[in-house]
Amino acid sequence: MKRPIVIAAGGTGGHIFPAEALAVELLARGRTLALVTDRRGAAFSGALAQLPSYTIAAGTPSRGSVLTRVRGATLTALGVWQAHRLLGHLQPGAVVGFGGYPSVPTLLAAVWGGIPTVIHEQNALLGRANRILAPRVGSIALSFASTSRLRAADFGKAEIVGNPVRAEMRRARDAGYLPPADDRPVNILVLGGSQGAASLSRIIPQALASMGQTLRQRLRVSQQCRPEDLDGVHDRYRDAGIHAELGTFFDDVPRRMTTAHLVIARAGASTVAELGVAGRPAILVPYPHASDNHQTENARAFAEAGAGWMLPEAEFTPPFLRTMIERLLAAPQELQDAAAQARAQGRPDAARALADLVDRASAVQRPLRLIRKDGAAAINREPPPLSRRRRTDIGGEAAE
Repeated sequence: MKRPIVIAAGGTGGHIFPAEALAVELLARGRTLALVTDRRGAAFSGALAQLPSYTIAAGTPSRGSVLTRVRGATLTALGVWQAHRLLGHLQPGAVVGFGGYPSVPTLLAAVWGGIPTVIHEQNALLGRANRILAPRVGSIALSFASTSRLRAADFGKAEIVGNPVRAEMRRARDAGYLPPADDRPVNILVLGGSQGAASLSRIIPQALASMGQTLRQRLRVSQQCRPEDLDGVHDRYRDAGIHAELGTFFDDVPRRMTTAHLVIARAGASTVAELGVAGRPAILVPYPHASDNHQTENARAFAEAGAGWMLPEAEFTPPFLRTMIERLLAAPQELQDAAAQARAQGRPDAARALADLVDRASAVQRPLRLIRKDGAAAINREPPPLSRRRRTDIGGEAAE
């Protein structure tokens, strides 16, 4: 009998999307899964929402005031003990973590218990939680060929698998890329990301509205905006005579990516991975307040590969952006070349590669651990029966 795989994930979508993709792949392989998460796990959808789910204590021990850090360390220690007890009952074949502090207690407990461990890093800079875990875990899955803050001593257990993306985006890859032709519509897709969308909603409409009338009439803009920005952005495009479709969230990004000639976006890990899989050229504007400035590392890796262009926030002004877009639209071959390089960077099989790594890790069978049951020693040969929708709060509340 194959032992279950435990997925440790929580926090923002950047950590959750690859966990979801791995879950789908492993379920298709007939594996049994369980999820250990933070309090936000109750809002998960898709495959993760169908898994037996446990909430344990977790904290952020490296940020905030001294009191906050002490509280974070205390919650993490409590979470390690809770996860240790939980894993003793589940007897998993492997534990997989996706970064973020909610994953730390479960991975540390797995290391403590001698359970095979894998962590996945989505960004081109190893996150703080994964920096804690990297020296301790058995395998490290990377999304970028060059990942900073990874110790030289840990290179030997690192493998580049890419960042899993949704299946719809993998299908968008098959559409290929055609640069905009003379006098034909130009499709521009603007993805604001979960943070820092305000400046995109301010700068991009101004830049496009300042273009000549002939070019403005060719533009077809799809732009994500914050709810409070929708009316202002709509008015700016309407007054400039630019055809624009706005929304606070697009549930058909793969379709829009397929038809886009140029994407303007923040440089979150999921966005960069999807651009690569779809093979679309992009102007990336890293969110300057991202943790450890990791978006700049993502955008730099993308730009240095020739797949697009990095535009730092300090240079992100309407005149500069206008000049940049006009130059690119006048050079369709440059867009074509960037699209080809983006496609070359994409890893559409990332979910499969990550699942292969997890399967290899879990193939190292350990003896089933002796546990106490009904006051006597007994061998826990199978995980306890769990309803697919059962969610158990082991105690405490996970911190962001």
